[in-house]
Formats: sequence, C-alpha cells, structure tokens
Amino acid sequence: MPQIKPARTDAAPGAIGPYSQAVVTDGWIFASGQIPLDPQTGTLVKGDVAAQTDRVLQNLAAVLAAAGGSLQTAVKTTVFLADMAFFGDMNAVYERHFGDHKPARSTVAVKGLPKGVDVAMDGVARVAEAG
Repeated sequence: MPQIKPARTDAAPGAIGPYSQAVVTDGWIFASGQIPLDPQTGTLVKGDVAAQTDRVLQNLAAVLAAAGGSLQTAVKTTVFLADMAFFGDMNAVYERHFGDHKPARSTVAVKGLPKGVDVAMDGVARVAEAG
C-alpha cells in the first residue's frame, strides 16, 4: 500500500473540514480545491474574476510548494467557474501564472462555489526532482 503524506502550509487557506490541503503519494501531489481566500487575513479577495483567479493560483502554488512541487510541475488542473462568461478573464490570469507550461485542464461551470466565489481550482502535480 502506498504511503500517503499530507502537506500543509500557512501560505494558503487551511482546510476547513476533514481533508488535507494536499496529499503526496508515489511522487504525485493531489491538491485540494482553492478559493480566493487571503490566507493572512482569512477574508475573500474582493474584485472581479481576474483578481479572484490570481489569489486562487497563489494559493494553489503555495500548497504545491509545501508538498514539494510547483505550478511548473502541475500535470492537471480543474477550474470551477460560477459562470462560463468568466472564462476569458480567468484564462488570461491562468496563462500569466503558468507561462509556457501547459498542464492538462478541465474547466466547468458549476451552480455554486463555497462562500459564493466566482472561481475555484484544484490540481495534480509531480514532486519536483531534487538537484
């Protein structure tokens, strides 16, 4: 049976239920969904979907880093939008954060997201190679 190790950081919002920010197993990182919550203040980011997406990706990057990875080791993300009309704005911020690295991605519209936010995201990444 593979060892499953939880990862945690104060640089991203803490889990508010019976789950981990991320788990690491066999060189893979499975990051839980992130919303645009400022980890320092515990408040939601005010503003449009671009501002929210920026915070979500900062949170996701922090969780991946705590687990030994990064956005550049991501292999798959899932983006949840409150409305597909937000796709273009979300996509522009997403592209800025990932640059030339293009992991696989699914983007879906959902009926509702925690705390009424417009965007949430989770991801799967590889642990970065040492050296």
